[in-house]
Amino acid sequence: MSSVGGPRPAAGEQPGAARLHLRAAGGALLLCGLAVLLGWVWLRRQRACGIPPGPKPRPLVGNFGHLLVPRFLRPQFWLGSGSQTDAVGQHVSLARMARVYGNIFSFFIGHRLVVVLNDFHSVREALVQQADVFSDRPRMPLISMMTKEKGIVFAHYGPIWKQQRRFSHSTLRHFGLGKLSLEPKIIEEFTYVKEAMQRHGEAPFSPFPVIGNAVSNIICSLCFGQRFDYTNQEFKRVLDFMSRGLEICLHSQLFLINICPWFYYLPFGPFKELRQIERDITCFLKNIIKEHQESLDASNPQDFIDMYLLHMEEEKKGGRCSSFDEDYLFYIIGDLFIAGTDTTTNSLLWCLLYMSLNPDVQKKIHEEIERVIGCDRAPSLTDKAQMPFTEATIMEVQRLSMVVPLAIPHMTSEKTVLQGYTIPKGTVVLPNLWSIHRDPAIWEKPDDFCPHRFLDDQGQLLKRETFIPFGIGKRVCMGEQLAKMELFLMFVSLMQSFTFALPEGSEKPIMTGRFGLTLAPHPFNITVSKR
Repeated sequence: MSSVGGPRPAAGEQPGAARLHLRAAGGALLLCGLAVLLGWVWLRRQRACGIPPGPKPRPLVGNFGHLLVPRFLRPQFWLGSGSQTDAVGQHVSLARMARVYGNIFSFFIGHRLVVVLNDFHSVREALVQQADVFSDRPRMPLISMMTKEKGIVFAHYGPIWKQQRRFSHSTLRHFGLGKLSLEPKIIEEFTYVKEAMQRHGEAPFSPFPVIGNAVSNIICSLCFGQRFDYTNQEFKRVLDFMSRGLEICLHSQLFLINICPWFYYLPFGPFKELRQIERDITCFLKNIIKEHQESLDASNPQDFIDMYLLHMEEEKKGGRCSSFDEDYLFYIIGDLFIAGTDTTTNSLLWCLLYMSLNPDVQKKIHEEIERVIGCDRAPSLTDKAQMPFTEATIMEVQRLSMVVPLAIPHMTSEKTVLQGYTIPKGTVVLPNLWSIHRDPAIWEKPDDFCPHRFLDDQGQLLKRETFIPFGIGKRVCMGEQLAKMELFLMFVSLMQSFTFALPEGSEKPIMTGRFGLTLAPHPFNITVSKR
């Protein structure tokens, strides 16, 4: 008989075999303990090597685990409910951490070092003065699985990215990006917006669908050579999927994929939802590419896809080893379609919300529009120089809302020094643009809505280098010119046609925003009265 509490050999098993099992288990535990110890020593050495200050990391999980572990015990963590509140305010939390550790601080996700830049000077030094070092993108499983590290937004910095971005930018300019020739398409799209809003009469309605449809159609006209009717069910479904996908991308559950990539394939919660969204958007975009391949007219390219397909053929005929292929085209138009729709849509929605909350500002814009444009003529970009208050108002909304608050993560391609701190190669860098635009050292009463901060004593527009809603450096938003065109023309058209207000008796909407990859307003309704 074995001793009390001792292991019992299985039937037919010799006592020696049981001891071997125990030794093997003990060896495995020893190896795990050694791995934890080595990880802990490595993290402590990293902190001692001159990297920016920050909270003390824990073994294996770094600074991420102590935030996640309590949530493992909550049913909603795995069911995907209640997670929105987990994602809200990461940019605010990082800004608050800067008060403790300084404007440049660091933390660890697992063994990966993350450095946060919270002030304009550190962001400019990194992204402009050391642009070649700080312009790469991090190799993170969640991003890699969804983008294959191709396209424009998430592709790695290097010769291929430069080649693809140069072609994309020049092609978009060919079809009107930043030019007056694109104006008619934007103005035409507004006629559908106006019609859709007028149908509601004096009843409250959500402006989200109609604004999203309109902005997306501008991108579609450039990339796909067509616009979609607002009643098109497939189009509406894809926009809904896109909005939801961006909303859940920063959920804490999905961050687990960066620690354990196989979590991506879990058959429940946001993991399953994200895969379905990815499949539906992929199907939509690939069908459009297929239609273009079948109808391509080499003598008369109609849009971005046509130009890209023709360039692919030229590269093949020239016998060159080229990065231009159908796969890369898919990810580029995905970047243009998703990023170009979501950011400008949210900026316009924030504009409508701030106008509804500030009728005195709205009245001044109406007066400026009447003085410069009148009631009948459609607005033009040539009017912008004579409308400084309207332009200042748009800029102030962008400053406060900061729809891409943490930019897109950067990564260092080599070891460097930033303001006396050592930044190792492969460090993830987060420029906290929200923090810059709320910095009391730059902006007086930064939380107040005050368009006059962008005007000089003569009432003329004041350019401020610390105003960087599209980012700075070599990774600056490629669609900046298009976004500025759309924001001005669509916003002025809306103000020229309507007066906006919140429904009588309604509560003031939450102004913190919903944090996904972009900062979107919380749902709100408005009423419109025709002018």
